[in-house]
Amino acid sequence: MARRSKVVALPKAIKEWLDKALLDGNFAEYELLTAQLKEKGFDISKSSLHRYGSQFEKKMAAIKIATEQARAIGEAVPDDENAMGDALLRVIQEKTFSMLMNMEEDPKIGFAKLASIAIDSGFSSTNIKEFRSKVKNKAKDTATEVAATARQAGLSDEMVAEIKRKILGIAD
Repeated sequence: MARRSKVVALPKAIKEWLDKALLDGNFAEYELLTAQLKEKGFDISKSSLHRYGSQFEKKMAAIKIATEQARAIGEAVPDDENAMGDALLRVIQEKTFSMLMNMEEDPKIGFAKLASIAIDSGFSSTNIKEFRSKVKNKAKDTATEVAATARQAGLSDEMVAEIKRKILGIAD
């Protein structure tokens, strides 16, 4: 079994400093970072730092690409009703359920972690439904207020009904 990385074992404050230094230095200056860590009382080799930095840089690049792609998709295909989020949540729930059912066959992840994922996804689903319900109720209240104001202003019943339909189009 591989040894645990000395970098991963650093105290939280030192690790946060190192991560920031790697980002600020564009994942370079490993000799300098090795010396600075030594001054702080941590003897970590340049090659060990480089291994950690390379992995960290790859993760950062992947996150950056995913963020850019998500932004582009969001601009190209607006998802006001969060259909993509719903689909993702359902996939997570289905995969979690499958893993729970096949736990004895594939114990890669512990029961507690799977249970936590299931609970979190359940809360997410409930929060989304509550939010949508609040938006619909707010739209209905607004439509009623606008209709009353429009009637007082002398608009015809047909015009009031049309305005109300347009407002409630987001609540249906």
